[in-house]
Amino acid sequence: MFKDSHAFSGFSTDDIPAAKTFYAQTLGLKVSEEHGMLTLTFAGGQTVLIYPKDDHEPATFTVLNIQVDDIDRAVDDLATAGVTLEHYGEGSGQDERGVMRDQGPPIAWFKDPAGNILSVIETES
Repeated sequence: MFKDSHAFSGFSTDDIPAAKTFYAQTLGLKVSEEHGMLTLTFAGGQTVLIYPKDDHEPATFTVLNIQVDDIDRAVDDLATAGVTLEHYGEGSGQDERGVMRDQGPPIAWFKDPAGNILSVIETES
């Protein structure tokens, strides 16, 4: 039925201006705003919609995975930008930096200003 359709995902925030600042300035992504919503545009043209929701509740799962070539450089860049990585405690498989390296591709999690969980995940180029 939809095999020839394009698609995009989206998630909510309770503060569009804070989200715009975080995604554009802190993470350095291409962000556009239209009709009170944000569109993040990634390499290859993929987009993600961020929409306002007054009763927003952060997702308890990862809403956005950002692919990187080098997880350690990405973690360093996030730290330099003032972003704190999530640490899920003993038994989570994360190292002291917050990177999980032994259960698939190296991955680290962090939150946006609305509490949504994001990740950087190392993938082969």
